[in-house]
Parts: sequence; C-alpha cells; structure tokens
Amino acid sequence: MGELGRIHQLVFPLFGHTAAINLEVVVMTWIVMAALIVFGYLSARKRDILPRPIQVVGELFVGQLYGLTEDALDKEGARTYGPLIVALFLFLLFSNWLGIIPHLEEPTKDLNTPLSLGLMGFAIAHYAGIRSKGFKAYASEYFAPIFFMMPLNVIGELAKIVSISFRLFGNIMGGSIIILVVSYLTYNLVLPPFLYAFFGLFVGTIQAFVFTMLTVVYISVQVK
Repeated sequence: MGELGRIHQLVFPLFGHTAAINLEVVVMTWIVMAALIVFGYLSARKRDILPRPIQVVGELFVGQLYGLTEDALDKEGARTYGPLIVALFLFLLFSNWLGIIPHLEEPTKDLNTPLSLGLMGFAIAHYAGIRSKGFKAYASEYFAPIFFMMPLNVIGELAKIVSISFRLFGNIMGGSIIILVVSYLTYNLVLPPFLYAFFGLFVGTIQAFVFTMLTVVYISVQVK
C-alpha cells in the first residue's frame, strides 16, 4: 500500500487556475478496468452447460446482484439498472482488493474515486425519479410535508453523497493507515499479512457491497 504521503501528480494550468491529477489513482484505475475486461471476457467465453469455474464466479456475481436489484426495484428496473449495479460492485470490489498486491494501491483510497461514484449514483437516481414520476411530481416531494421543509429536504439529498462517499473512503484509507503503522511497529513480520487479508478481502468486500446496495436503495426511493 506504499507511503500514504507520497503522491505523484500531473500539474497543469487550466483557465487561469492550477489543476492536478493524481497519476497513481489513474494508473490503478486503469489496472482495475483491464482486470474487469479480462474477467468478463474469460467468464463469457465458451459458455457451456457444465460451466468452467470462472464462468461460475461470473454467473454468481451477476445472478445475485440482479436478484437484489429486482427485489429493490422490479423486473423492468433490474433490466435497466442491473448492469450498472453489477459493474459498480465489481469495480469497487477489484479496486478494494488491489491493495493486497504488493506495490499496488486501491483507487478508492483517494476521495475523488468514491466521491465521483457517489455523484454518479446521485445523478442516476434523480434522473430515474424524474423519468418515473415526471418533473412536477418529483419536484413537489421536496416541499413535503410542508413547503418550508424544502431546504432541509435538499440538504438531506446532498448529504447522501457525502455519507456514501466518505464511508467508503474512510474505511479504505483507515485500513491503509492501520497497516502502515502496524508494519512499522512490527517490522513487517507477523501482523501485516493478516491485516492485508482482513482490510483488503473482508472490509473491502463489505464496503463494496454496502456502497452498491445504498446506490440501489437511492434509485429505489426515487422511482417509487
């Protein structure tokens, strides 16, 4: 997981201001996307009645997540948003697991990644709400139960972005800090391998699932 304070940035001027891109996050994100493409290709290639192990894993992910999406929405909603939910979960899962590999780091350890995904889920959920209810019915909900509650309702919706994003970021970054501190204290001998397994596999999987399910719930709340 490397040194937390070392960041390789690409800094360039933009409209009179200075913009910076975290190159490590970009590269790690590309690695995750490449791994997902390979996993999807191997899972879908030469599908048989007696599936190969990687096909079983792929079908398990797709089947379970589609089922959860259908429970929260309906069959039509699952067909519409199911691919998004599967892709979101797998991206977060692979991202959170990436830190287990030496010299690689989790893209989700940078706040920009979970915040971007939180904004994406927020935009999709509200687009789905407008599409399902119509703009007038959608907008009227912000004035319920009394019209002067509108500012609080807006703040409540925006708070969902902060909640879902910082939860993921805090857990992944917190795990990295704990592993780094313990590694220095024990000279990388006993505890760090177990901590990598715990925070990478267990906590990473749980946080990917929580983030994905909250996105499903946000969409469900808007369309119903």
